[in-house]
Parts: sequence; structure tokens; C-alpha cells
Amino acid sequence: MPIVCDGCGEYVETKVNRDERTRVCPECEYAEPIRMVPLFIVTGTSGAGKTTVAKHLRKALPDCDVFDTDEMHAADWDQARSNWLKVAFQIGQSGRHAVLCGTQMPRDVERCDHYRFFREVHYLNLHCDDLAREARLRGRPAWRGTTDAFVEDHKNFARWLLDNGETAFDPPLVTVDTTGRTPEQAAGLIRDWVLARI
Repeated sequence: MPIVCDGCGEYVETKVNRDERTRVCPECEYAEPIRMVPLFIVTGTSGAGKTTVAKHLRKALPDCDVFDTDEMHAADWDQARSNWLKVAFQIGQSGRHAVLCGTQMPRDVERCDHYRFFREVHYLNLHCDDLAREARLRGRPAWRGTTDAFVEDHKNFARWLLDNGETAFDPPLVTVDTTGRTPEQAAGLIRDWVLARI
């Protein structure tokens, strides 16, 4: 994403020097120091508990900024995702860390302009068993439009995340199972995961 360079005033697409933690103007080579912090993404299927746990995670991680990405989205999911990474980057420049709770996959996140500004992107899969997920999805209001096909799609997606977490994510995907756990308990496990990686 282009910015106005503090060195020459040109509107440029900066390069990133990861070793020196700077973004560099291609016109004048002005190097602006940046904080390259890790980004944390709590992903998973619909019905796994991401929205619910986000509320409890804010209490468990008062020194981080926790967002439910479903609260701000658009018809253009790529643009919405890109906007979330811009917000997370700006939070990082203040010395804080962002935790994004919402279904995100590496192939989509890595297309975002600001992906390159993070030291690492860590993913946690919020999981629950098939019976719990189906009960949660079918218990939603009618306007949510839960269908048999939707339930089956998310059953398959849950299995895919478990089967491919070691290979499709770098660093490997960590899973927290919410089945039989309270939202507070799940938030505590996520808190420990975040704090171990800051």
C-alpha cells in the first residue's frame, strides 16, 4: 500500500527490510523504523465459538487488542481482510498486539499488502466436535440461513483444519477444542498461546 514518504514526500510503495525492521522508500531510500510484531489469528469453522470467545479474550488479554472480524466486513472480503491487517499493523506501531478472531486462511492473509510488516502470523484453530458444532449452527436464528449443506461444509472444513494444520500453516496451526469448555476456559488457553509468542 503506497504511503507518503517522510524523506522525499513522494507517494510510494515501500520495500521492507526485515533485518533492519524498516520500510524503505524506493525513490530516496529513506528508511523508516517500524515495529515488526507478531499477528495472532483465531480461526476455525462457523459455530466453533470465535465470536463468543473474543468477548472473554478481551478480559483475559488486557494488553492486547482483540477484534471479532465479523463486526466489520464488506462484500469484498479481500478488502476487508486487508483493512484488518492495516489496523493490526497500526496497533503494533503503538507497541501493542492484535488478535483477530474470524475465519482466515494463510493463502488469503498472505495476499494482503501489510502481511509483510509482521514478524510472524500465528494461527489458532478454535475447534469443537461435530455434534456441538451442528447444535450451535442449528440453534442460530432463522435469518442466519443454516442449511444441511452449510453444516456439512463446516464439518468437512473442521476435519481439513485438523488434518492439515501441520502443513498448511507456518508456524503450524495450534488447536483449542471448545467442546465441554466454558468460553472463559477457552479464552484462558488462547491467552497462554498468545503470551508464549509475544
